[in-house]
Amino acid sequence: MRKLPITSSLLLALLLSASLPAQELVHVPVDIKTVNQLYYLDGVVEAVHQSTLTAQTSGQVKALHFDVEDFVESGQVILELDDTEQQAQIKQAEANLNAAKAGLKDARDEHKRVKEIFTKKLVSKSALDKAEAALKKAHANHEAALASLEQAQKQLEYTRVTAPYPGLVTERHIEVGETAQPGKPLMSGISLDRLRVVVDVPQNLINAIRKEKHAIVEIPDNGMVPVEKLTIFPFAEKRSNTFKVRLDLPEDFKGLLPGMFVKVAFVTGETTVMTVPISAVVFRSEVTGVYIVEEDGKVMFRHIRIGHLVDANSMEVLSGLLENEQVALDPIAAGALLKKQRR
Repeated sequence: MRKLPITSSLLLALLLSASLPAQELVHVPVDIKTVNQLYYLDGVVEAVHQSTLTAQTSGQVKALHFDVEDFVESGQVILELDDTEQQAQIKQAEANLNAAKAGLKDARDEHKRVKEIFTKKLVSKSALDKAEAALKKAHANHEAALASLEQAQKQLEYTRVTAPYPGLVTERHIEVGETAQPGKPLMSGISLDRLRVVVDVPQNLINAIRKEKHAIVEIPDNGMVPVEKLTIFPFAEKRSNTFKVRLDLPEDFKGLLPGMFVKVAFVTGETTVMTVPISAVVFRSEVTGVYIVEEDGKVMFRHIRIGHLVDANSMEVLSGLLENEQVALDPIAAGALLKKQRR
């Protein structure tokens, strides 16, 4: 077997590592903390704004500008209907309005003429009453014609269906060439700007959750997100005897999509837990452990069972450690020292 030459730098590194005392290994005691007692449940992400646009006027579909999975800005036209009938209604309404204006002008002139004659006592009171009634009728005709024109203009606007908010198209319910009638579904969409999580909570937990009103959503590969608002439904589902709870996430939160499953941690009280720094925990395949530094300076590897994150720097330990035992903060250095002790 060929022996590898030992260089002076490698020899110096070996001598330094061999002389490293256990006391120089940074270690901290296992800590006991009072933390929020958490109960974990599965939740489903859904969009706060999700809707189906329906036709508000009749007409044949002339153009579809977006399809499923397309992103639409607020106010963009997503669908157009043939507006021939609506344009004709506007022309008719404009003609009626012009006629009503002319009739109102004639009624005003006639009322003015009769009133002047009446002041001279040349006509009877009934003639003046008749002129006033005609003027009121002309006013009413004018208002009706004006309302008809506004309605016709609105019907024309309905032929261009616009997005009420920015979001994604999730479903299309009509094709080009089909005829839309008022109330017929056209397109469905969701907004990703505001998301929430819906959870079914067992009835034995609902009182504690209602009292604490605090929860945290665990995002896969993205840490923990505090909930902005917690809404508890005031009644239980008949079949499951569970209460529906909605959790509003921060606005414009990224990393989640409607339909995804997430873990929700509900605060149900307080409890004491054993914790260690996250940096001290070693993950080796299916084995989880820490390096223990004993009073005599010896290092040993201890298997532990961990729970959930307590905060950004600490992790709960369910079993495997005792209070005030010392754990090494640098597992790599502790592992090297353990190998040296075994040699």
